[in-house]
Amino acid sequence: MMIDLPINSPLEEIFNPLFKLKEIELFIKRDDMIHPFISGNKWRKLKYILQEAVALQKQHLVTFGGAHSNHLLATACAAAKFGFSSTGIVRGEPVDSPTIFLSKLFGMQLIFEDRESYLDKNGLFKKHFNNNPNAYFIDEGGSGSLGAKGCSELIEELPEVFDHIFCAAGTGTTAAGILSGISSKSLNSKMHVVPVLKGADFLKQDIENLVKGSFFEFHSAYHFGGYAKTNDELLRFIKDFTNSTGILIDPVYTGKLLFAIYDLISKDYFARGTRILMVHTGGTTGILGMADRFKL
Repeated sequence: MMIDLPINSPLEEIFNPLFKLKEIELFIKRDDMIHPFISGNKWRKLKYILQEAVALQKQHLVTFGGAHSNHLLATACAAAKFGFSSTGIVRGEPVDSPTIFLSKLFGMQLIFEDRESYLDKNGLFKKHFNNNPNAYFIDEGGSGSLGAKGCSELIEELPEVFDHIFCAAGTGTTAAGILSGISSKSLNSKMHVVPVLKGADFLKQDIENLVKGSFFEFHSAYHFGGYAKTNDELLRFIKDFTNSTGILIDPVYTGKLLFAIYDLISKDYFARGTRILMVHTGGTTGILGMADRFKL
């Protein structure tokens, strides 16, 4: 079985009076265009994981996430596309959400576990699948070295070198992969990581552990209260950006990332003439779980 998807991820320049005033150029790597559901870093992280599952002759994918997890949905879709069956172990009490609906539609079976039990993912895998030799464990978010390997390939697709490269971070796997790609190409691009959860110092260490000797800027002030937390300021920013560019971003990852970039530009963090690349990590269907929070 061939596990691969064509990468259609162009660069798109974003124009704004602020950028003209500060003499900054901002481009977005449109990884959200890779696939409608296996999009962005979700595909990049799953690519080599799925290839390993095939090599090990596993037929059933088991992974983890919350009720609005883009990774759950991506894994469900990938399983259907590439001939696997799948199970998602979901954090918290049984609920309905657009993500849950779509994951089920792609054939994923769901098991809801209380939040305390959910912390022991290896234990849950053994509990439910210890006697199933066809089951293959995929960590939450596709985190780990195989996921980072897939993300590193993004750098090879860039037609030019950027002064700064930005990505959001939930597990740190995407950032670690991009850092690895920068290092392997010996580029002078400076990596910037914007964690989307509160108290993310551990995440900085996790990235450093995955990519030894790496250097990157870690902007931890843009979490807006924590993972999947938001406020009116962020929602207004997302609304204004989306209806002025035609590019959908979400409140969990890309909205916070882009807000951070705009804020840093406004505060003269970058030298004039700087060229910045933001990595759009996809997963925009996650915004559907927050639709009622927008004032449209």
